[in-house]
Amino acid sequence: MSFALSKILWSLVMPGNLLALLLAVGAVLLFAGNRLRRLGRWLVAAAAVAFAMLLVTPVGDWAARPLEERFARPALPDRVDGIIMLGGAVDPMMAASRGEPSVNQSTERILAFVELARRYPDARLVSSGGSGLLRHPDAKEDAVVRAVFGQIGFDTGRVLFETESRNTWENALFSRDLVKPEPGEVWLLVTSALHMPRSVGIFRRIGWPVIPYPVDYRSFDAAAPYAGFEVERTLVLVTAAVREWIGLAAYRLMDRTPGLFPGAE
Repeated sequence: MSFALSKILWSLVMPGNLLALLLAVGAVLLFAGNRLRRLGRWLVAAAAVAFAMLLVTPVGDWAARPLEERFARPALPDRVDGIIMLGGAVDPMMAASRGEPSVNQSTERILAFVELARRYPDARLVSSGGSGLLRHPDAKEDAVVRAVFGQIGFDTGRVLFETESRNTWENALFSRDLVKPEPGEVWLLVTSALHMPRSVGIFRRIGWPVIPYPVDYRSFDAAAPYAGFEVERTLVLVTAAVREWIGLAAYRLMDRTPGLFPGAE
């Protein structure tokens, strides 16, 4: 129930959808009576101001940077018992439509996973991810990930594929049940830097300590100059960051993380 509800609510509050809805409702109200017409003007103005902020300010970087900098890239230990990669780097629907593997902006998860696997040839490997699609539960990630591994010449025989999870909470639970990590084992967790605070919090909550290995950074360093006039990039980044901030709050309310904003211990 929580999975379906989260998908429905997110489709309503997704920044791009919300701005489009404000514009549409505001435009309709402009042709209504005087009082509603005034409300329509306010809605259109609010949407225009929001789009202007996306155009001329680094609001996406402001929203994403605290999440991405919560965990620094660690110094790698001499021994690693296992490496787990969370799903989200491939597009099963596009792969099925076009008949070839399809990756997305989070491809660095796969590249880092393979690099670490080659560095630690004795480590157990887990690729965790089923289908996070509400209307297409059979569009799972494992077949696409296997195909991508094949394209880059990585042997999938070492990899255990967890294929039933629909969200990060289930990634952690089902992967734990699959590999049954022992106390004292050293596990690396590979996922996008934006996604790492919520992910680490979940793994801590279920009693599986991991070393975060963040990849796929999307925000610029605070010292980097802002070019501006990049509405598409900023909107995508704001959307990803807002999703994570909402996810952190929701998971804390559901007691799926030990704190609102998990950080380094």
